[in-house]
Amino acid sequence: MQPSWAPVDVRERLGLLDATRAAALLGIFVVNLEWFNRPWEAFGTGARPDLAGADAAVAWAVQVFVAGKAWVLFSLLFGIGFALMQARAERAGRDFAAAYRRRAWSLLAIGLAHGVLLWPGDVLRSYALAALLMLGLRDWPPRLQRDLGLALYLGIAGLSVAMTGLALIGDGGRGPWQEPAAAAVSERVYATGGYLQVTAQRARDLLRMMVGDIGLVPMALGTFLVGSWLLRSGRIAEPGRHLRYHRRMAWVAMPVGLGGCAAIALAFGTGGAQAGGEGRWLFAASLQQFAALPAALGILSALSLLWLRPAGARALSAIAPAGRMALTHYLLQSLLASTLFYGYGFALWGRLGPAALLALALATFALQVLVSRWWLACYRFGPAEWLWRWATYGRRPPLRVRGRVD
Repeated sequence: MQPSWAPVDVRERLGLLDATRAAALLGIFVVNLEWFNRPWEAFGTGARPDLAGADAAVAWAVQVFVAGKAWVLFSLLFGIGFALMQARAERAGRDFAAAYRRRAWSLLAIGLAHGVLLWPGDVLRSYALAALLMLGLRDWPPRLQRDLGLALYLGIAGLSVAMTGLALIGDGGRGPWQEPAAAAVSERVYATGGYLQVTAQRARDLLRMMVGDIGLVPMALGTFLVGSWLLRSGRIAEPGRHLRYHRRMAWVAMPVGLGGCAAIALAFGTGGAQAGGEGRWLFAASLQQFAALPAALGILSALSLLWLRPAGARALSAIAPAGRMALTHYLLQSLLASTLFYGYGFALWGRLGPAALLALALATFALQVLVSRWWLACYRFGPAEWLWRWATYGRRPPLRVRGRVD
């Protein structure tokens, strides 16, 4: 008999991945909250210019230690998940490509719905498109996947640095490159509009954001490939056998990446106003994205080393349930934030500074961890994960935990 081909059982899950996914989820929410309070026409201009005190300090710390790194870390985990699913399909003798296509197309549908109905800054659509491209590279040797992945990510980041650098030379970095009038209209709609008005604005912003997929999808594909190599090389499944690699990443790559981002922030500031122009800030932001990959790889290795210690494993296991429900919580975070900040909800648009937004993110995440522990005591998956697996495998997976009755 062939082994079963179904969603992975909780006993087969890698706890390190769930904990890392939870940490990345928190980082993404910390970054995203700012963009629930600013028009998308301001995207790329960095931190607001009117910050002081604790707000300025938090904005600086988020820009240096979180922005860009959480996205890359989550992308690495997506690639690791791809390789895990492929390995399970091969052991079961099943058609991996067909199931993964369904997985990617359903994720694209979720991402587009999320972008229109809740938040246009959705990244799921980019992941889905990159996942479809990943299928064509699934049988490449691990090292070749790694090399192509690094070439894609660093190549796109390097091209961005070159283009913004040339633009900087051309106009002196003054700008503005944005559209102040359009930003004012967008801000008014989000701050005071009803649900239909805001949804129409979200749809317009989503179309604008999708233009950026030209660069984002190849970068996501690159990180997926690096993540696949990490799993297939044993560095994630058996971190204890690759201590030299993880120590090098944690003690060299992470400080270099984060230190580089800090140096760039000190040199240019955290936004267009501090940098002396939007062009100068775009150049600085491109440099920071270049440094985000070694920083994220170092963070992943640091967590892997922490996982090998009993106390560290206990600490990471405490947040791991949230990682098992990452898709559900990602959507719930958008539902919460859009309700709090947009005009059809509590209309708190622009009223909270970075320090208050950070406190909101931490409190929300703590609540999500508690809810996850309660939910997973009764159910095998989060609601969104359950529907996503149903679409992937073509049949409804059991939801209730065995031994419990409805």
